[in-house]
Amino acid sequence: MTISRRDLIKIGMAAGTVVSIPSILRAQTAPTAAQMVRMVKTGELRVFDPIWTTASITADHGAAIYDTLFALDSKFMPQPQMVGKWGVSDDKKTYTLEVRDGLGWHDGTPVTAADCVASIRRWAQVAPGGQLIMERAKDISKKDDKTFTISLREPLRLLIHILADLTTPCLFIMREKDANHPATEQVSTNIGSGPFKFNEALARPGASFAYDRNEQYVPRNNPPDGFAGGKIVKVNRVTWDNISDQQTALAALQAGEIDYFESPPADLHTLIESDPNLELQVLDKAGWDVVLRMNFLQKPFDNVKTRQAVLHLIDQEAFMRVMNPNYGRPVTSIFGNDTPVSNDENTGWYKKGGDPEKAKQLFKEAGYAGEKVVILQPTDWSGASNASQLLAAALRKIGVNAELAPSDWGGVVTRRANKGPIGDGGWSIFITDEPDYSLGNPLTEPMLTANGDKAWYGWPKSDEYEALRAEWSNVETLEEREALARKMQRVWWDFVGDVRLGKYVSPIARAKTLTGLIGMPMIVPMWNMQKV
Repeated sequence: MTISRRDLIKIGMAAGTVVSIPSILRAQTAPTAAQMVRMVKTGELRVFDPIWTTASITADHGAAIYDTLFALDSKFMPQPQMVGKWGVSDDKKTYTLEVRDGLGWHDGTPVTAADCVASIRRWAQVAPGGQLIMERAKDISKKDDKTFTISLREPLRLLIHILADLTTPCLFIMREKDANHPATEQVSTNIGSGPFKFNEALARPGASFAYDRNEQYVPRNNPPDGFAGGKIVKVNRVTWDNISDQQTALAALQAGEIDYFESPPADLHTLIESDPNLELQVLDKAGWDVVLRMNFLQKPFDNVKTRQAVLHLIDQEAFMRVMNPNYGRPVTSIFGNDTPVSNDENTGWYKKGGDPEKAKQLFKEAGYAGEKVVILQPTDWSGASNASQLLAAALRKIGVNAELAPSDWGGVVTRRANKGPIGDGGWSIFITDEPDYSLGNPLTEPMLTANGDKAWYGWPKSDEYEALRAEWSNVETLEEREALARKMQRVWWDFVGDVRLGKYVSPIARAKTLTGLIGMPMIVPMWNMQKV
């Protein structure tokens, strides 16, 4: 699970020869100092539609070029963003919202209420929170060019929180003609109303993408606070460089060719900390839960016993050692480690070191007949790549025909949408992660759905669990939510909707000259940052 050339490159770095490593950036036009930022993100941006996918890199793209009706502040309270004024009727069934002045699309046309209505409807086709709104909605329609209403059959006290939630897919507002596409069909344009414009002329798929400051964007007057407040852009251009080799990315950071490296591998942290010009920074202090998703639609994981087998097989401490040894710890609650509804219900399966003999027995009871288990391995995310290799080895040790399917993360994002059998390009398992924060709300978190074909990738199905999840919007006190969460978790671990591999916090690496990064879960916004 070591990466070739690592020791050699470390020696070169220690000797101060890092700048001699050939750089893929040398041939590119040099940035103009303080008004340019170059970033290396986790994975490659291949899907540009932030409603079509939940991929974090696509959400970051969406946050740059689109805007939202509401946004969460640093205390996770919803604040108006595109909305100027809003109100709710006395019976709590009709919400009236007005778009604030000065908002326009990158093509020069104004943002209208019709754009907002169409965007809500499209987002609601795939987002669990949006689906709940549509179940309660009597009508969502424009009142005039700037005003629209959401009329409900019964009150939904969390409606504004749902509209503001940052769990992907977020409610990014698109032009009406784009939002009229089905959510299952990708929007092909990149025209938003947000603080950055996507620079089509500089787009180099597989190499780099550029975002320019939107000179016509009108930020709110409030100071920035989490994702809320004024989205003030302090640089002229941000470029995302695709550097899949992490040692090359670090070399570029040390040489001053990039300013930001999103996922430096843990074994390079000490080297980064020793560089006087670089700094590690944890943007999401709540951390990320690592999740193993299994394909419920295809053998062998259409059988609950095989899913239970994987649950018992996992040695979380071992997975955290190969993913993030300095920042990892176990997690046994489907609601994360540190949310208000985290709990220990039905966690008797957890055993330090895992239980491979129990896993082997469960595969036998399931009638496992040697079906190939294809594990999608993202080679440009070292932690998940290492975890995929460890998983394959653990499965092979108990007699499972496990095979790795290596690709970059963009390839994983594309392939995981395939519901077909392996012979038709399908899959069995992939590893991903999710902010611990997001897992505290089953109304908006796609990973906490179990409604079959409508669920998130892996498509888990449990009618019993879904009946409990439907009650969430009706409970009012924390004590009621805690009790309901325990019932839901009991059912989840019985049918094994997914498997958790641990929780970690992941620092980014940046040049000390890059400041103003906003630390929140899920999304890394590009406004407010600057070079000094």
